[in-house]
Order: sequence, then structure tokens, then C-alpha cells
Amino acid sequence: MVKHSGRIVTGAHYGLRDWMVQRVTAVLMVIYILLLMTIIWIVAPRDYAAWANVFNNQWMRIATFLFFACLFWHAWVGVRNVLMDYVKPAITRLILQILVITSLLVYLVWTAEILWS
Repeated sequence: MVKHSGRIVTGAHYGLRDWMVQRVTAVLMVIYILLLMTIIWIVAPRDYAAWANVFNNQWMRIATFLFFACLFWHAWVGVRNVLMDYVKPAITRLILQILVITSLLVYLVWTAEILWS
């Protein structure tokens, strides 16, 4: 605990880092979506084979994986902040945070499996 101007300040002080993570991941996701929209506009895939061809490129798989990694990190920061604000019992909050982290990591591994299988 730190005393600041007569009041006790506690917590991990994630503020600026979380704000930056949310902005950077959002920008990266928008760039990916614009890239995907451009590819769809140019290639105009109409069947499974055409879609599979788009995602057969290694750079597209990496870009898609990075998109989902950003999405899950963005989601983690948001959910963690909601849990910290609204779930007061520490053990309940910890259990929920562990469940969210585990779920997001499973989703990330699943994303990689889908992209590279």
C-alpha cells in the first residue's frame, strides 16, 4: 500500500498498460479486417476451394493467427477489468480469471490447429 495525498492507494496499477494493449490490439485487428476485406474484394472466393486457397498462404495464416491472438488478449484485458471491478470476493474472482485465461489459451491453440491442419 502507498499513501498518496492522505489516501491509501492499492492495486496493481494496470491502467496505462491496459489502455495501450486495448488500443494496439484494436488497431491490429482493424488492419487485419481491412486486409481480409481487400482480399475478399479482389479474389471474390465463392466456394470452399477458393477460401482454402486464400488461407493456404503462410503469411495469411500468420496474419490470421495474430488477429486471433490480439482478439484474445483484447478480450482478456476487458474481462479481467470487469471481474476486478464487479466481483468482490477474491477467491471467486481468481477462479473466474483462471477459467477465462484457460479458455482463451485453449482457443488460441485451437486456432493454430485449425489454421495449420
